[in-house]
Amino acid sequence: MDTIISGDTTKTSFYAAIAPIILSVFAIYLTIGITLGILPGYIQNSLEFGSVTVGIVIGLQALATLLTRAYAGKTTDTKGAKVSTRLGTILTTTTGILYVASTFFMSNVSLALGIILVARMIHGIAESLFLTGALTWGIGLVGAQKSGRVMTWNGIAMYAGIAIGAPLGIGMTKIFGIESAFATLVLLSIISWLIIKKLPTLSVDLSHVRTPFYKVIGSIAGQGLALAFSSIGFACISSFIALFFVQKQWGDPSLAFVCFGVSYVLVRVFFSSFPDKYGGLRVTLFSLLIEILGQLLIGFSTSKVMAIAGCSLTGAGFSLIFPSLGVLAIKKVNPQMRGTALGAYAAFFDLSLGIAAPIAGFVASWFDYQSVYIFGGVSALLAIVVLLLGKNKA
Repeated sequence: MDTIISGDTTKTSFYAAIAPIILSVFAIYLTIGITLGILPGYIQNSLEFGSVTVGIVIGLQALATLLTRAYAGKTTDTKGAKVSTRLGTILTTTTGILYVASTFFMSNVSLALGIILVARMIHGIAESLFLTGALTWGIGLVGAQKSGRVMTWNGIAMYAGIAIGAPLGIGMTKIFGIESAFATLVLLSIISWLIIKKLPTLSVDLSHVRTPFYKVIGSIAGQGLALAFSSIGFACISSFIALFFVQKQWGDPSLAFVCFGVSYVLVRVFFSSFPDKYGGLRVTLFSLLIEILGQLLIGFSTSKVMAIAGCSLTGAGFSLIFPSLGVLAIKKVNPQMRGTALGAYAAFFDLSLGIAAPIAGFVASWFDYQSVYIFGGVSALLAIVVLLLGKNKA
């Protein structure tokens, strides 16, 4: 039988408590990284669709995540973080099966694309349920006063998974074939659930009067909009850096993904205390300036080295934005609404990815892939404007 504890009362040490959750998050985000690494080439080269279709396929997962954030938050708050997380792993397993199935219909490209679109939607729902549950579970185990650290380490696991997953997927496709790369998603989903299966279950307060989701969104809108604009640079890299390298004939883009991820993780590891020490607003503004520099470096790059350096700076700049603004966001709601607040806050990130990838696809088709990163830099600048205009509310 599961152990049930009340949130914020556990005496367990921080790292011992959240290590299984962090490893589980890492496994799930490896599945996301693998698909980001291989889907653009699969769609454009094997199925022979254009860059706009690539953008739509990549963005569809984020859109599905966005549209189910309210459901994920309600499920987490009313049925428990463990239930939400378990549903997420089951759905991720399903996506792996669907991705594999699409490869058996490559002679019928429309059918194969349709299966991929369904898989992307389910993958997005899975991410919504899993991450909302994992974040709420982690904060409940170690206490709300450590919520920033929980978000920081979850972010490390997320982007490390994406950074490692993308080149892993590319490598597996080259060596074993794309079917094997897609099948790995099923294995990783099962491993993810087994890691956290025996963690204690948090108690659920069903007597609390729930605040409507739209009101929660309104209360954290300032932080959410800034997060949305700042996330576009990440969307541009994840969706189009591989195709940009192909266009420039710069070879394997794996190092670009790796450098983004390594920079992101190193900043979080060594500077995770900065939001608490210097303030979320100040850290976010400085981070955005670094991100803008990184995006412009890619946008005006004349060599592979410049582009990779731009990816590194973008990762470093983007690293502390989510926890810096996230801590401010969850302070605006009661503990019983924490899952909903996290869902609402993360919804802005999903909205960004869902819209950014298709728009970037149109920018690439009208101009070129370098223009995509000028778009990313301008978006980060808009995040600064939003924060400065709403400074008194941050």
